[in-house]
Amino acid sequence: MSNGAPKNINSSPDQKTTNETSAINRRSVLLGSTAIGAIAALSAAPGTTAPASAQGATATPSTTPGALTKKGFNGVIKLDSRDSTPDWGPFTPARAPEGSPNILVILYDDTGLAAWSPFGGGINMPTLQKLADNGLMYSQWHTTALCSPTRSTFLTGRNHHLNGNSCITEAAQGFPGWSGRIPDECATIGQVLQGAGWSTFWLGKNHNVPEQDIAAGATRSQWPLQKGFDRYYGFLGGETNQWFPDLTEDNKFVDAPYSPEEGYHLSRDLVENALQMIRDQKASNPSKPWFMWLCPGANHAPHHAPKEYVDKYKGKFDDGYEAYRDWVLPRMIAKGLLPKDTKLTQINPLPQNVANQLDAVRPWSSLSADEKKLFARMAEVYAGFSEYTDVQIGRLIDYLQKSGQLDNTLVFYCADNGASGEGSPNGSVNENKFFNNYPDEMAENMRYLDVLGSVETYNHYPTGWATAFSTPFQMFKRYSEYAGGTCCPLVISWPKGIKAKGEIRDQYHHSTDIVPTILDVCGLDMPKVFRGVEQYPMSGVSMRYSFDAKDAPTQKKRQYYAMLGTRGIWEDGWKAAALHAPLTGKGHFDQDDWELYHVDVDRSESVNVAKQYPDKLKSLIKAWFEEADKNFVLPLDDRTPAELLGIERPSEEKPRTRYVYYPGTSPVPEGVAVNVRGRSYKIVADVEISDPDATGVIFAHGSRFGGHSLFIKDRKLNYVYNFLGIKPEQRFVSGELKPGKYTLGMEFVRDKAGPKGESVGKTTLYVNGQSVAQGDMRTQSGKFTLAGDGLCVGYDSGDAVSQEYKSPGTFKGGTILGVGVDVSPEVYHDLEKEASRAMSRD
Repeated sequence: MSNGAPKNINSSPDQKTTNETSAINRRSVLLGSTAIGAIAALSAAPGTTAPASAQGATATPSTTPGALTKKGFNGVIKLDSRDSTPDWGPFTPARAPEGSPNILVILYDDTGLAAWSPFGGGINMPTLQKLADNGLMYSQWHTTALCSPTRSTFLTGRNHHLNGNSCITEAAQGFPGWSGRIPDECATIGQVLQGAGWSTFWLGKNHNVPEQDIAAGATRSQWPLQKGFDRYYGFLGGETNQWFPDLTEDNKFVDAPYSPEEGYHLSRDLVENALQMIRDQKASNPSKPWFMWLCPGANHAPHHAPKEYVDKYKGKFDDGYEAYRDWVLPRMIAKGLLPKDTKLTQINPLPQNVANQLDAVRPWSSLSADEKKLFARMAEVYAGFSEYTDVQIGRLIDYLQKSGQLDNTLVFYCADNGASGEGSPNGSVNENKFFNNYPDEMAENMRYLDVLGSVETYNHYPTGWATAFSTPFQMFKRYSEYAGGTCCPLVISWPKGIKAKGEIRDQYHHSTDIVPTILDVCGLDMPKVFRGVEQYPMSGVSMRYSFDAKDAPTQKKRQYYAMLGTRGIWEDGWKAAALHAPLTGKGHFDQDDWELYHVDVDRSESVNVAKQYPDKLKSLIKAWFEEADKNFVLPLDDRTPAELLGIERPSEEKPRTRYVYYPGTSPVPEGVAVNVRGRSYKIVADVEISDPDATGVIFAHGSRFGGHSLFIKDRKLNYVYNFLGIKPEQRFVSGELKPGKYTLGMEFVRDKAGPKGESVGKTTLYVNGQSVAQGDMRTQSGKFTLAGDGLCVGYDSGDAVSQEYKSPGTFKGGTILGVGVDVSPEVYHDLEKEASRAMSRD
């Protein structure tokens, strides 16, 4: 058929040509004007000559008829492919140079210089020791003092404020250095290596995705696959339950493959996936090098480990954290990591008018017998967690060795900041208390002594162990002005490229130097323009010069520090530090006193020489402000965790007071779920019960360590608010429910703030608008979790909110039409009517 007319098999040549030309014209309209000449040439009548524009391959794209060309194409295009010459160059992916190394970066969390055995510490690390014996240990390698910022430097080689990562992404603010989003001006090492012919893999912790973007419907512009990684498997937030992790695979949320009862632990799971990724790549592309960033949850809280690994350290920390400091310093000196005259610093070095009391260290001698027992066990759990993870990483290293890949694999094994003081002076069985400004109670904690590190706890050791594992320095994680927050262990191993074995390197370096080192080893440069955007210059320098030059002078000249109100600067062996504690809310940065340390001769920063060298101090303070100006450091902020984490941040969804959720969806992360903190709220569910024995979760958000849940058990409606995991649970229960259609819900009316910032008020449980239970209740001022255990309808993901049921507690025996949550000041009955209308529509 042609133009709807019958085909005329006896049509003349002229008529046939006319019909074909009409068809060509229609196709030309569809394909574009630049294709007309080529199509006409293909259909030219026998014996005629194609237009000149269709004969050669040298025509340039234009609006006139002619052949399409490709930038960089050097072949020849004729009418007939047999007369043409192909050029595969523009269409072939880049190939890494022959012999290019694999890159493996292993980045632990929250680990000071004095924790691990290769550096003299008390935690056995067999895999790290193997790599140290075959490579180099660095004694003056530094980080930003906090996780998200340090990790951003590992991604881009730029200072953390240039990356928009002034602090953790959950505390982002609307300033260039605080945005929580890595800008287009900072291309990542993943993007550069991916474009240069490396496979790129990221496993484990991310913490560089804005909290509001960790959502099924949100933009994924900051997710790993969009930042240059072929594969990702891990958790996007700052921490996760190691037994019930909040997992993401590539661009989607997934569940853990098996349960803790079946032997699941995140450290093991990450290594299993790392092995799978490399094996899969080698099966199809054995000559292609790979880059892998492996970021276990260790040693960040919660400290979770199999009991057999925890028990290996029984009694090892019974003498306390001050005794550990006295024991470990001589070992570090003997190993050559510190000069012989290095002095210990005080356990509480900050003046009272500066110090954050939540970061104080209680002297071991002042503790009760129970406290000593609990604190020692907390250190045992931490040590077991670290070693267990190292053993899992050993499976990966063994595979690389057996498969012949280890010799040409450049390995960085390190930590992102000093040991964590977020456990408060008393430690915690639930670290989330710290982020809610809620102190621990010893009697509560002692109940969990025998199960520390198990699924029943979300534990964190006290500040004393943070000081001990950051020996010999002052303070710990978050304190960027002192080496206790920034000086971390680093081992580099590359059998093919580093001749020295088992040696120490004392050059001063920083986490911004990792990316320049990788690029140097791979023979690559960070592009000046990437995807059309002019790039910020690199902040770091390559460390490769130190590989085989033990005594080479440090090539880094200056490094500023700034974190949560703390700040300092290192330059040519001198260090200036502003006296300021993080997260105090005290402000007054213009009144800070500055200290001065000659780090080249005083490695532990124990002697303040500000009075002896006032001009040196003045020049360093000036240098700090120069760096602050160049790197978007200001404004400074030292507000409390609850204040920072409670800031309302813009997202793709406009703020609202009413939320409706439906069954059959993935957990909604807390960063984008309805916020019931510090306010009155109501929950209403439209439910049809068809079975007299209907049971299960209607609504749940959080976990056993903090959360709330509306569920049916024993034919009764239950609402539980689990306040920071403190027993007993706050529980409200109805009478029996018979089959039928119901509006089920609750309302909390906030009356006032409690003595520790919690909300205090009245809760009423409703069935079909009628009050069936009422009582006093308190709610958390901060989040249920930093990551994971999102809002669910029809089940409870991960760890169960209430001890009254087991996860997932799937709802059975009826239908949940939807659940509405309201945080507006309107009365309960208004919400009930609105919820009913919404459910009937949907």
